[in-house]
Amino acid sequence: MCLVAGSAQAMTVAQFLAKANALKAQGMTAMFSPDVALLKNEVAGISNAYRADLEAARIAGRKPHSCPPPKGQVKMGSSDLIAELEKIPPAQRGMSMKRAFYAIMQRRYPCR
Repeated sequence: MCLVAGSAQAMTVAQFLAKANALKAQGMTAMFSPDVALLKNEVAGISNAYRADLEAARIAGRKPHSCPPPKGQVKMGSSDLIAELEKIPPAQRGMSMKRAFYAIMQRRYPCR
């Protein structure tokens, strides 16, 4: 099952971190887990929605929510994303990954 941003089953930060930590604990055997694709697809869907929202704001003449470098130039790997997610207090990790990702991007790439 593929979870995508905006679906009724959107993954929470807590769920994402639980899966990521379980994969990390598996070491090299984790690359054979279907959860690797699940997490990659979750982030890819959110990232695509984020870029589409930025483009929609630009087309509509609205100020964008954040101002990241062009696609492909953002320097945030999986370990960076997980580190950012782990900064979220446990009591707030019930938020959607989409909401958390947007907040991370706004903090990292504010419009100046």
